[in-house]
Amino acid sequence: MSILLALLAALFASFTAILAKIGIEKVDSNLATAVRTVVVLLMAFIMVVITGQTGHLFSVSTTPLIFLILSGLTTGLSWIFFFKAIQIGDVSKVVPIDKASVVLTILLSFVVLKEPATFFVVSGGIIISIGTFVLIGKGKQKEKNDKAFSTKSYIFLAILSALFAALTNILAKIGIEDVDSNIATFIRTIVILLFAWGIVLFQGTYKEVKQISRKSFLFLFLSGSATGLSWLCYFGALSLGKVSIVNPIDKFSVVITMLLSFIILKEKPTKSTIYGAILITVGTALLII
Repeated sequence: MSILLALLAALFASFTAILAKIGIEKVDSNLATAVRTVVVLLMAFIMVVITGQTGHLFSVSTTPLIFLILSGLTTGLSWIFFFKAIQIGDVSKVVPIDKASVVLTILLSFVVLKEPATFFVVSGGIIISIGTFVLIGKGKQKEKNDKAFSTKSYIFLAILSALFAALTNILAKIGIEDVDSNIATFIRTIVILLFAWGIVLFQGTYKEVKQISRKSFLFLFLSGSATGLSWLCYFGALSLGKVSIVNPIDKFSVVITMLLSFIILKEKPTKSTIYGAILITVGTALLII
């Protein structure tokens, strides 16, 4: 069941990046993150109500609550860096770098959570790493000198996004251990909402909400909905399975996202993109095995 939920999380996550890319074209990335989070919070609360867990919202003990709050903060930071990166760079380049968090997550699951380092998990992680480096190398080599600064900027932002995403997975696994996954998602989303809107208020970009077009609002809403569905599936899988297995399967969304970026966003595939996607697919398949 955990593998099926992780695959569904990957499918919804792949739509998140594509829809967000369209939605934030002329919108400040931090404001876009704040708007999307409202949708995610609404979906998370609806799931808490549907599953009849509202009575347990205030019965979460202190330790899990602390880890869920920390997980929410690292998610917020990961989002900020990720959506800024896809705003200035190609989705097909940014997403694979961001998903390098899978390797960091596997390493942390061995060290922090003491999960077993099996042959397939280690092999899959190594192959996914190679595929990611192929894509990063391609991004650096292909850009011309006049775009060098921009390239380095979004690669750096995507790497930071990956780092905080890895921390999110470990903190969430600890926090979700004795808590219903829907309640955990709702608590984390509240933290992210406060974090995202705090940045928007500090920057003063909240004034630009009225300038967001109907098209951007629509795609931000759809992106937030996709994120909500992805999270609900992912944290459901995380509560049932091991981080070192669930997280890499979820990150298969990188391949789906790249395919969608070629079809919908008309981004051009290259040999390096294709080779990287194949390696990541093989690595993910080993982890499922």
